Amino acid sequence: MDSETNTVGFSVKPPAAWELYAYGFARFLVNFVNRIAWRVKVVGIEKLPPGPFIVAPVHRSNLDTLLVASLTKRRLRYMGKDGVWKYWLSGAILSALGGFPVHRGMADREAMRRCNLVLAGGEPLVLFPEGTRKSGPLVEGLFEGAAYIAMKGGVPIVPVGIGGSERAWGKSRKFPRFTKVILLVGDPIYPEVTNAKGRVPRSALNKLSSELSMSLQSLFDQAQAALGLLEPR
Repeated sequence: MDSETNTVGFSVKPPAAWELYAYGFARFLVNFVNRIAWRVKVVGIEKLPPGPFIVAPVHRSNLDTLLVASLTKRRLRYMGKDGVWKYWLSGAILSALGGFPVHRGMADREAMRRCNLVLAGGEPLVLFPEGTRKSGPLVEGLFEGAAYIAMKGGVPIVPVGIGGSERAWGKSRKFPRFTKVILLVGDPIYPEVTNAKGRVPRSALNKLSSELSMSLQSLFDQAQAALGLLEPR
């Protein structure tokens, strides 16, 4: 197998023009819906760095993947469960929005390799560090994947607090509610450089994960407070 291409055909080469056009069109439609249905407001967009980086949002709603598309005109890449691609419509939408599948039961190192290829190609990668949708005011139980990939790739993590998405369509709601949502972009967190052998020190990984957790909690609180939704902790 070509070292620059993974098992589903990803390459570190820049995306083709048609891929960017497809993404731009899909993002235009999603962003239009975001603004009309949820009056999405993005604060701190100027903090997004150039080059590759990891977008690490809080996760309280099925809407979060679509909401994050409003952050930037640059193509964002999303890692998703391959089951989503079993359905033509959802698979087509996620593919157009830069999504790529990870097969259930796949070894973590293969999923990591696919993420590394995206970053090596110079594109931003979206990873939800909480792993799955959560509920409530606390940001906790973060997986270390985002921090590990950031350290291995030498790229910054950009934490994003999403306020109002749980009220719009949380785990307890069958249907979405049209209500305001705020995306609050935090300062990029730059990881320590790995050692000469490319190994990630456990102490550095713990430190980066802790810093990300604290930043996400602060941003989430601020975004919720701006909408009058801050819950006591």
